[in-house]
Amino acid sequence: MKKIEQISLRLRLALMFAAVSAILFGAMGCYVYDALKSELKQRDDEALIARIERIRILSIDPEYVEILRLHPHLYAHALGNKENILWITNDRGELLVEINPTGMQRPAFPADGSPMLFNNPGPEAARLAWAHVVCPPGVLHVITGTVLTTRIQMLEAYRVKLALAWLVGVLFAFALGWEVVRRGLLPLRRLSLQAAAIHPQQLGLRLDAQRQPQELQGLTCALNLMLSRLEEGYSRLSRFSEDLAHEMRTPLNNLMGQNQQALNQPRSVEEYENLLVSKQEEYERLARMIDNMLFLARAEKPEAMLQLKPLDLANLAGRVCDYFEGMADERDMQMRNLAQGWLIADSALLARAMANLVSNALRYGAAGSVVTISSQVHALGLDIEVSNHGEPIGAEHLPRLFDRFYRCDPARAQPGDSGGLGLAIAQSIMHMHKGEVLVDSQPEETRFILRFGPGSVAQPPAA
Repeated sequence: MKKIEQISLRLRLALMFAAVSAILFGAMGCYVYDALKSELKQRDDEALIARIERIRILSIDPEYVEILRLHPHLYAHALGNKENILWITNDRGELLVEINPTGMQRPAFPADGSPMLFNNPGPEAARLAWAHVVCPPGVLHVITGTVLTTRIQMLEAYRVKLALAWLVGVLFAFALGWEVVRRGLLPLRRLSLQAAAIHPQQLGLRLDAQRQPQELQGLTCALNLMLSRLEEGYSRLSRFSEDLAHEMRTPLNNLMGQNQQALNQPRSVEEYENLLVSKQEEYERLARMIDNMLFLARAEKPEAMLQLKPLDLANLAGRVCDYFEGMADERDMQMRNLAQGWLIADSALLARAMANLVSNALRYGAAGSVVTISSQVHALGLDIEVSNHGEPIGAEHLPRLFDRFYRCDPARAQPGDSGGLGLAIAQSIMHMHKGEVLVDSQPEETRFILRFGPGSVAQPPAA
């Protein structure tokens, strides 16, 4: 099967063209051969019937039968070739006339009611006709025929010529199909050469769909869409690499600076302890960053399994609020849980996505404000909203808000944050659940929405 799949498209089309031509030529050859065979048979039958009628007319003269009996060679010359045969017998079964140049055995006279035309029952191939001819001397029994040897040989030669013509036609069709397919696939070859000219340094190039045949315009548009996605992915990967290097460089520079500062002069035990505590914070920051990156890498794999089960949103949101209650008190903020309903999702992953959104809301919300977790069921499914009051997010930041390591204001980064991966993790979790995460930032309120599809809505268990 693999070898068949590796055959070139040009060869496949040429073989298909030759196969169709072989079937067509074969059908035409069979039709022409059968038509010729039927025509020859019809002409032989008409000639035999005409011969019977001629004998019927001539036998009215009694002298004709006697002359024919005495001089059969005269009628043999009238028949015109050596393949025509004739037997005439009287009522007593006596053979009156026999013209049989081939020496074929005389067949038995057919019974009354048999067809006038019949094939020779003996080994010799011949087409025969019989009749009772009433004449003045009495009733004559006539059998006339034609030996089919010449006709069979002619048909055999015709079959050979048809087979040779069929073979030549198929080979010619294959060669013609090969050349036609080669010319027909030239636009595809030009398209492949244009696509091959695109490399990572020229991902902005696009294929010209207008110059392609109609059959290739859809493929060209699909390739352009793929190139757009590749360019976007390549750009995101480049930005991710730069952001990752920047994020990793900051804690490493801090650690190296602290070490160099500590090695410049002797320190007390208390100073070394403070230095280790400071280093521990940087280590924890690096560990959180690495854990988040590993989670994102695993979430993108299609084999990532979800442990789906019905969840009580009020209970889950309550646990998240309890977890961030201390952080809210430190920032003079409050938590409000208005979530309700049931949802089919992975409990741990959904809690992590909600926690990332609540953490951002507390970090960037205004002091003295309230962070609210709510839910709403609608025609598109179910939404979980995390809203806070504070400065709105600029419109220029919204398209890249869920990119990895992206921050609206890098100067506001804090030691305990997610390293710019919190929203990216929330988006990955929603993609795993076949949902999406949305943001709506107004001057007075910013809302992050976790939107699940209609199939995720669950009914509360029966009491």
